[in-house]
Order: sequence, then C-alpha cells, then structure tokens
Amino acid sequence: MNQQPQMIFVNLPIKDLAKSKAFYEAIGFKQNNQFSDETSACMILSETIMVMLLTHPKWKQFTTRAIPNSHETAQVLLCISRDSKKAVDDMVDAGKKSGGKADPNKIQDHGFMYGRSVEDPDGHIWETMWMDLSGMPPS
Repeated sequence: MNQQPQMIFVNLPIKDLAKSKAFYEAIGFKQNNQFSDETSACMILSETIMVMLLTHPKWKQFTTRAIPNSHETAQVLLCISRDSKKAVDDMVDAGKKSGGKADPNKIQDHGFMYGRSVEDPDGHIWETMWMDLSGMPPS
C-alpha cells in the first residue's frame, strides 16, 4: 500500500504580508507561488511542512473567532528541529535580522538538547531545537 506522507499546514493570521514573507524566507522557508496571492502566501519548509500566511481579511474567511494579539497571548508554540546547535542559532539570528524577536522564551541547553525561540513580526513564537538522543540521560 503506497500511502502519501501526511502534511501539516500551519495557518497564521498576519498583518503585513510582505514583512511576514521576508521573515519566513530569512528563516528558511520558500514561497510557493501556486498557492499565494495578494492576501496570502504559502511558505514551504519541507515536503510535508507548510505555513499559510493569511492577512486578517483572508483569515476571517475561515473562522468567525477573534484574532488574538499574539504579542500578548499564546495559543500554540511551534517547534522545528535543526541538524545542529549552530543551525538553531542561525535560524534565530536570521529571524531577528528580518524583523523578529530573538529568544522571547528562555534558552534551553541540556547538553543533549538545545533549544531557542524566535518571534515573528506578528508575535507567533517558533521554537527551534537540536537533539542528540545518544547523549540523553537514561530514564
């Protein structure tokens, strides 16, 4: 049985599409023009992970719920793995240089696991982490 891998589309409400696209491109996403227009952008991280950036009017086509102020509240923390501690640092640094905020949450360094976070221009927090399971302490 050939089963297609499951994909995740993270939908985020954003205020400034150009600013948000620049941020996500800086941290490693690529835009898929086929599913983008003047009200939204499909940003691809991998074959199975996409982020849909939706302007507030576009977002409101999908739900009647209020758009929370993500600079003040958090409904989710999104986490992306990286291949090394340097790659974690590079993603956070690139996000900061492109209008984000580095380390809105505490840096975590447990030896075998290292994590940092970056906040996008709309306040959505992305955790980025590296882990070496061979260095994990026994349970």
